[in-house]
Amino acid sequence: MRESLIIRIFPQILSCGSLLNQFQLNIRWSSSLQIRDKKVIQPEHSFKYADLSVRLAGPEQLQPKPNVSALSFGKYFTDHMLKIFYHEALGGWQIPEITPLENLVLHPASKVLHYAIELFEGLKAYRGVDGKIRIFRPDLNMERMNNSAVRAGLPTFIGDELIKCCCRLVSIDQEWVPHSTASSLYIRPTLIGIDPTLGVASSESALLYVILSPVGSYFKKTDENVGVSLLADPQYTRAWPGGCGNYKVGSNYGPTIYVQREAAERGLQQVLWLYGENSEVTEVGTMNIFMFHINDDGEKELITPPLSSGLILPGVTRNSILAVAKEWNQFKVSERTFCMDEVCQLLSENRLLELFGAGTACIVSPISYIEYIGRPLHIPTVEHSEPVYKKFLKHLMDIQYGVIPDHPWAIPIE
Repeated sequence: MRESLIIRIFPQILSCGSLLNQFQLNIRWSSSLQIRDKKVIQPEHSFKYADLSVRLAGPEQLQPKPNVSALSFGKYFTDHMLKIFYHEALGGWQIPEITPLENLVLHPASKVLHYAIELFEGLKAYRGVDGKIRIFRPDLNMERMNNSAVRAGLPTFIGDELIKCCCRLVSIDQEWVPHSTASSLYIRPTLIGIDPTLGVASSESALLYVILSPVGSYFKKTDENVGVSLLADPQYTRAWPGGCGNYKVGSNYGPTIYVQREAAERGLQQVLWLYGENSEVTEVGTMNIFMFHINDDGEKELITPPLSSGLILPGVTRNSILAVAKEWNQFKVSERTFCMDEVCQLLSENRLLELFGAGTACIVSPISYIEYIGRPLHIPTVEHSEPVYKKFLKHLMDIQYGVIPDHPWAIPIE
């Protein structure tokens, strides 16, 4: 039984003879004081797309595809997945493999299960109006994933190689990409520490895997003129300076579920995360946040919190909105801190025009209401005839779905 388990988990090891025993010893006695070199972001030694092996699912393993109208977020998964093991004792990254979607087999002492040694990414593939499938700005996801890996003590890799592997995976499961401009295929790369040891240390064994999920809207469908409602409670903090709020690790998200449930009990959809004595606005739910207002000089200005504080996840959609806004050059664009007192004052002076969230899952989502320390704040985001958030949403979707052809942010999958 034990030998068959080893065969299933580490097929590459069997061809290495005596190296198996060395691997087991290294894992068992790994030092709890080792810290990976934080400067290594793009390693010389990485897995390579050229080595990719593919094992297709048999007819009996193929799953029925859901109707596009039935899609929610993350409920259905495609027929295949990508898996890449990492073992320092075997020289690092192993051969990448596409396999039928299957359960993972982990030792009960695996670091991911005890110390949340894991990180993930989220990006999407879109079926364009021309029938082509495109991935949106995957290079930024790879950069962020490697940065998260350094912070989590997990191995880094060459981003372009994973992008190529993901494109091949999407190509194999391309019939799962919805034929709809209201849906997409969500791509979830995940990297976990799998060392079977309880030492709190950098991972000498890891697993990088990618799964795919056809998705519809992140939020439940409502009238398009109704934005998201938020709970803003200063007693809860998502991130703090010097912490991990600017990395995409699961430990940032699990502890938010309790607060999210409290918001739901009050009839609200999401949480507006605040920080510090001045109730600094940081993020909204799992999204970056933007405020569009008339500033003290009478100018229209778009602002979003800066990345320099370490409180903010460097979102791909956030980056895209800033770039598009600067290209349009229709209003002032700033990255600066703002607090709830400023939000309330702008609202009372009719100078707060819009608040909206931005992220891969929802793209752009308007905010209509905030409950802040018992005070109801009605935000006029959706009340304008031509709100800015809608312009951003349309422009980004036009790129993603190929309405704007050959845009450098949309990478076609052959």
